[in-house]
Amino acid sequence: MTTALLELVPVLLELSAFGIGALGLSLVGAYVERFAIVTAQHGQPMLALWAALMGAVALYFAYSLTTDRVVPALADLTGRAATSAE
Repeated sequence: MTTALLELVPVLLELSAFGIGALGLSLVGAYVERFAIVTAQHGQPMLALWAALMGAVALYFAYSLTTDRVVPALADLTGRAATSAE
């Protein structure tokens, strides 16, 4: 019983670290995109374009982190949980 729980610790740590990272990048990307919209509304299109590009990059990295790290870690965790329950 305890060895099964100890085997889940690295997977849980990986899932939580990458999940928090993806969440943080998503929040930063959304904030920067909002900043870009407000900046464009106030008449600074070049700064708004630069901010929109940086926001898109942050959102892309969040998506990439989620699909490359979080989803496989979650699949590994649910696969181990289903195996240990049997």
